[in-house]
Amino acid sequence: MRTIVFFDLPNIFASDKRNYLQFRKYLLNEGFIMMQESVYSKITLNSQQAVLLIDRLRKKAPKKGFIQVLTITERQYSQIEYIIGNHESKIINSEDKLIVL
Repeated sequence: MRTIVFFDLPNIFASDKRNYLQFRKYLLNEGFIMMQESVYSKITLNSQQAVLLIDRLRKKAPKKGFIQVLTITERQYSQIEYIIGNHESKIINSEDKLIVL
C-alpha cells in the first residue's frame, strides 16, 4: 500500500509558516518522501497500518489549510505516468514485496 498526502497550507503569517514547517518536518520524520512540492508518499504494509497513519496525521494537522490523503496499492502506484520531467530516484518502485533479513 502507498499513502499519499497532498496539502496546501497557508504561508502568509509567521505562525502559518511555522505550522507549515512543523507539518512538513513531521511528514519527513514519519518516513514520507517528497514526490513533488506539497505531495508526499509513504509505503505502508497493509490497509490497517494506513488507517493508523492517517489517524496520526489528523492529530498533527494544522488548524488552517487543506490536506488530502489517498491510499492506493503498489500496483496502482507503479502505473504512474510521467508526462514531463525525469523520474530520478534511488528508491525501487516495484510490485515485489520487500524482504528484510
